[in-house]
Amino acid sequence: MENTSILVVEDEYRIRQFLRAALEGEGCKVLEAPTVAAGLALVSEYKPELIILDLGLPDADGRQFIRSLRGWSDVPIMVLSARNLEADKVSLLDAGADDYLAKPFGVAELLARLRALKRRREKRPTDGSAIVKFGEVMVDQVNRLTFRNGEPVHLTPREYHLLTIMLAQPGKVLTQRQLLREVWGAGHSEDGHYLRIYIGRLRQKLENDPSQPQHLLTETGVGYRFCQ
Repeated sequence: MENTSILVVEDEYRIRQFLRAALEGEGCKVLEAPTVAAGLALVSEYKPELIILDLGLPDADGRQFIRSLRGWSDVPIMVLSARNLEADKVSLLDAGADDYLAKPFGVAELLARLRALKRRREKRPTDGSAIVKFGEVMVDQVNRLTFRNGEPVHLTPREYHLLTIMLAQPGKVLTQRQLLREVWGAGHSEDGHYLRIYIGRLRQKLENDPSQPQHLLTETGVGYRFCQ
């Protein structure tokens, strides 16, 4: 995390100071904003590498910050909030947040999640990185071929589409609604049973133990996550 620039958007001074101390202790460069408007202005001017966002801001809800930012920036956003309902987590991830940590939280967990967000951003696939490997599986995205232990694995077009969407965002929680819209279209955003069936098929074909998957993981009540 050395020299990583992080913007903290939080209206409570004591929490901002607590976060600043924890982050600067890891060698991070910290920017602070107490409002949505100030936060958006700092992102535009300084281009931070990560954002920590509170939801209860005085000039607007944190969701407005996410929606406004996602129109022109893909910087990773970690949400901190006392709101801990699954519906809140889903709506924030759908809006464009990258991760969610409920208050109160431990510094060690916060730093670990921020490191994961940074790694994921640094490892985003480019046009030249068309081969993805995990476990005993290799996916050749140029030739649309999948292998396990060197042997070809037959995936239907929809199974392959679902898999590549997850591979493109390793470590990120993708909500059921996001995946359904991407693979089946907007009219199927509530058809969660489709997703369960196809995730089950991918696990059968690609995981060593489909009953205890290591790579295609369920985030209960929210969605799924690919771990490389």
